[in-house]
Amino acid sequence: MPFVFQSDVVALRDRLQVKVAEMENFAGHLEEIFLTVEENFGRREQHLEQHYNDVLQTLSQRYDERSAGLEEEKKGKLEALYSQLLACGQAMDASKELIETAQEVYRSEDKRLFLKFAKDDINLTLATHLGFNTPLGDLSDVKTMMESINIVPAPSAPVINPQIPNSATQTSLRVCWSLFSDDTVEYYELYYRPVLEDTPADSTLKETHCTVTDLLPSAHYELWVTATNTTGISPASEKALYMTVPSPPVIKQRECTSCPEAALIRWESGNTNPVDSYTVELSELGTDGTQSGVTESIVAVPTCQCVIQLQAGRRYLMSVRAVNIGGPSDRSEVITVSTTGTFFYLLEHSAHPCVSISEDGFTIFYGDEELPIKVFDVKPPFVFVHRCVAVLGDLIPVRSRHYWEVEVDDETEFRIGVAYEDTERNSYLGANNSSWCMRHILTPTRHKYEFLHNGWSPDLRITVNPVRIGVALDFQRGTLSFFNVDLKQHLHTFHCNFQNYVLPCFGLDNPGTLTIHNAIEAPEYAFI
Repeated sequence: MPFVFQSDVVALRDRLQVKVAEMENFAGHLEEIFLTVEENFGRREQHLEQHYNDVLQTLSQRYDERSAGLEEEKKGKLEALYSQLLACGQAMDASKELIETAQEVYRSEDKRLFLKFAKDDINLTLATHLGFNTPLGDLSDVKTMMESINIVPAPSAPVINPQIPNSATQTSLRVCWSLFSDDTVEYYELYYRPVLEDTPADSTLKETHCTVTDLLPSAHYELWVTATNTTGISPASEKALYMTVPSPPVIKQRECTSCPEAALIRWESGNTNPVDSYTVELSELGTDGTQSGVTESIVAVPTCQCVIQLQAGRRYLMSVRAVNIGGPSDRSEVITVSTTGTFFYLLEHSAHPCVSISEDGFTIFYGDEELPIKVFDVKPPFVFVHRCVAVLGDLIPVRSRHYWEVEVDDETEFRIGVAYEDTERNSYLGANNSSWCMRHILTPTRHKYEFLHNGWSPDLRITVNPVRIGVALDFQRGTLSFFNVDLKQHLHTFHCNFQNYVLPCFGLDNPGTLTIHNAIEAPEYAFI
């Protein structure tokens, strides 16, 4: 029995807590209503006081104008009467003289002259009216103002809302605004224009939201709105800044590299205005070439490149979207990335002026022409000057294992290896402490091979000239190895502690060609 009683108390307490919460919410709602009523009353009281002040000001102006008019009229009448009074005095003096003259004429014997004289009249009418012209003043505007007190006031300025994330497309914007609840509005006028332009476009609307279309992608727009009713037009809202969705990025496929563990994707924004971030999307391709149904996304990428961790021996489809507050762009063109071996292109901007690169980006040529004089003054971004005709490869910056092969010719003197990107420019590959290479030299008696670092090479002799040379770079173990691919023969290994990332380097000491093969799986013997 006590247990039942205790459970009832708990249930009753829970119900009371619910009731208290409901009462608190109701009290909060009442407080909001009270504040709203007080605010609306203050606005209406201020509006009424403004109307009466306008009426009093107008009546005062009418009184001052009419009083000034009466003063002017009074002054004119007094001046006219005074002038007439002077004229009357002069007439009285003339009349006295006339009476005397008349008496003399009457006493004369010629009665006809007197009769003729007596016919002349004197003008005794007033020169001005004694009354004042007091027409009723035109108080129609005052009457209108008095009547307008009971008319619905013009709306207040609307409040345009900040842009909502993901509310735009490349060519449209979703815009919303709000107004005081007691304002009466017949329609709204929405104005918009690109930033830094003068002439806005406009739309007439009944609702407090609108989708503006036919806009430019990745553009900033200023928007503002007014409200109108029978009384008048509201002040304009404050201007709000909205953005359309960016254009799709453009992947720079010749600058994308990969290795068995990762891929480096580079792209161009394709937008004049900056974007907030980028999203890289990838999905795996099956062995039969079909796309998996799972798409992974790497979000909030701040720059126009991204290193993505992947699984070895797979193929992926990758694309990029640009993102701003309006939302994500359409995706870029899709590229295929393979993690079967290390893949890279040659860096054309690092090539010596006498080096030509094939259209596919994997074969370099050095012709018979002499070096131009200007080559001696080569400045960066060229990595090597006249002493070494070479070009760098764009290796992915991942401290992992990398493998590639180079197809060579017996009659070509070459240097194949790696170098730091900031290696000395007035130096041969392998002649300094920032580069390592395998060198082939033609002598009158034999083919000589050197493995150079800091200008020193071990005394090695290779009996079979390699036609295809394998290069294995292992950052973790700090090794750089060379192999005769056809014989699966190990030629030499450098043991070094790479402080920074190194790049593949390919040089020619006489006219000839080198062909690079990558994106191939490293043989088992390469990293034993």
